[in-house]
Amino acid sequence: MTGILRSWLPPVLFGGVLLALWQVLTVAAGVPSFLLPAPSAIGRAFADNHHAILEADVATGENALAGLLAGAVLGVAAAMVAVRFRVVDGVLGALAAGAAAVPIVALAPLLNSMYSTTTELPRRLVATIVVFFPVFVSAARGLRQVPRVHADLMTAYAATGWQITRTVRLPAALPHLFTGLRIAAPGAVIAAIIAEYFGGLQHGLGSRITSAAATTAYPRAWAYVVAAMVLGLVFLAVVLLLEQLTRRPRTLPGRSK
Repeated sequence: MTGILRSWLPPVLFGGVLLALWQVLTVAAGVPSFLLPAPSAIGRAFADNHHAILEADVATGENALAGLLAGAVLGVAAAMVAVRFRVVDGVLGALAAGAAAVPIVALAPLLNSMYSTTTELPRRLVATIVVFFPVFVSAARGLRQVPRVHADLMTAYAATGWQITRTVRLPAALPHLFTGLRIAAPGAVIAAIIAEYFGGLQHGLGSRITSAAATTAYPRAWAYVVAAMVLGLVFLAVVLLLEQLTRRPRTLPGRSK
């Protein structure tokens, strides 16, 4: 219990103090809402539009989840192939670096123009590309860092390369894989939201933020921004929970009788 309080109490207190200062400064200084709405105004807009915010959160969350799953599966599969074959490693490494160098704001409008405006595929492709690179790099690093004695033991048992990868390399690579997923999970949400700025269906968080800002409904736009932050935190929390569940419990040596 003390460890939980030590972990959660400082950020909660910092957030509370920050919100209080934000409220006092915006009200006392008379800051106009188009510059920075007060937290109370954002809270009222959130409460008044919670149904629409929830619908937008679900729409963006589905795209981010699809991109996260697809990018993670492709990243792990590519890492397995790259570790197994050196030639493929050079090719996939260059492609992954190229995918990471492409900015989302340049990629999203191109994909939107390639597909129909009534499909979610472009946004999910953007999220997939964003997720692929950190997962591929982290998984490949973990797959390579297997103790030599374990690989030699499996070779002595006449195990094939894929059997060694599946039974030895993948379990050993889980900590590195989750490191990549901790980066990729919020990145998938960010990519899905940015992709919504460039057309397509107008029911996600990105399109709702732009439409609210265009109609000078700034507190409502900030309410959608808060929903986007919560969505990214939920994705990160799920990854952290999965990481905890996959950790093997440590066994303590028993006392000799």
